[in-house]
Amino acid sequence: MSGLRERLVAVPTDRMHLWLMLVLTFTTGINDAVGYLGLDKVFTGNMTGNVVVLAMALVGGSGLPILGPALALVGFMLGAAIGGRTLRRGDRSWHGLTTMIFAAVAVAMLVLGTVLLIVGDAPSKPVGVTVTTTAACAMGLQASAARLVAVKDVTTVVVTSTITGLAADLGSGKRDGAVRRASAVVAIIAGAATGAALLRWHLGAGLLLAGVVIALATWVGELHDRAQR
Repeated sequence: MSGLRERLVAVPTDRMHLWLMLVLTFTTGINDAVGYLGLDKVFTGNMTGNVVVLAMALVGGSGLPILGPALALVGFMLGAAIGGRTLRRGDRSWHGLTTMIFAAVAVAMLVLGTVLLIVGDAPSKPVGVTVTTTAACAMGLQASAARLVAVKDVTTVVVTSTITGLAADLGSGKRDGAVRRASAVVAIIAGAATGAALLRWHLGAGLLLAGVVIALATWVGELHDRAQR
């Protein structure tokens, strides 16, 4: 453990936080793949997608869901509000409360993945909506904590602004931050592809993997924070 502590101390805080937020961005891709492909076209991290789906569904004739995206929006906002209220008491970008928030997200993913393993690949409508709403709430918590960590262009839940910044900078000839932005885009694509692939095995597999990865990232972030004190 002492050797790990020494290695963590050697990693600059900005770089460590970037790596950890990229890992969490990867898990968002997994969650959205599971929600959209496996649970009635509901995004659990990408709220822009839910707004668009909900708008098209309200017009009618599209066959798209209304309840799932609407509740996911409410759940995400609730999670973000809880996270913001909890983290306002912190004095650093990563501290004990940050760890607690990320740990809660990891536990939520593991519980939801286990529920899906138990109920099978074809959950009832109430179970599916409950899973997506709870997952969206967890993603709101994650987004609020990531906002505090404040890695530029890496929010862990959306990459539209990141893609815009990347394209604009490349178009203007700038290179500052291009690798960081491109890494965030690649991370969410890789996560979505992983989530889609795991659906072939079981609906709950993606959420279980996301939970494990988030837990590991949380553990590393907490160790690094302690090592920097």
